[in-house]
Amino acid sequence: MATNLTFHKGSVESAERVELLKQKGVTIWLTGLSASGKSTIACALEQHLLHLKKFAYRLDGDNVRFGLNKDLGFDEKSRNENIRRIGEVAKLFADAACVCITAFISPYRADRAVARELHAKSGIDFVEVFVDAPLSVVEARDPKGLYKKARAGEIKDFTGISAPYEDPESPEIHIKTDKANLDESIRIIVQNCVSRKE
Repeated sequence: MATNLTFHKGSVESAERVELLKQKGVTIWLTGLSASGKSTIACALEQHLLHLKKFAYRLDGDNVRFGLNKDLGFDEKSRNENIRRIGEVAKLFADAACVCITAFISPYRADRAVARELHAKSGIDFVEVFVDAPLSVVEARDPKGLYKKARAGEIKDFTGISAPYEDPESPEIHIKTDKANLDESIRIIVQNCVSRKE
């Protein structure tokens, strides 16, 4: 790691940015198994917020691996680095007064805790949303055919099958997508964020 660095403080203070943009930044961190509904919820939430004239942006697991994280695999060390980078990027978006919506499996509690701590140190809200569906349900959904491949041994280190997923212990929001529909899921998240401001 380079040591000859100096942080260059900008001329725009956080309070000024919030006042001018009329919103405070927050990271809404969606975590859960593949096919639990994270990306579907993230897309709908982003659209809903934009229609409310809110500055919102979605970071999606697969999409980020096409660019920023294209050098990472799916072994545990790579997954740790993947989530570390996303935590940093999400924090930057939220610092810019954006509602940053992340949709990543992020299987390890420790990695999610690191992302939360990054935000806490900067005084930025972090809302963990456990997008929860039983393994039997996500395997039945399997929109990308990944569970079938994992069961056949074609994909190694696949979360929920051959790699662990650690359920959040105390997420701000817990949505069971085998019971709540998309509209209800969005309502729950938006209501939580509104109540946090009050």
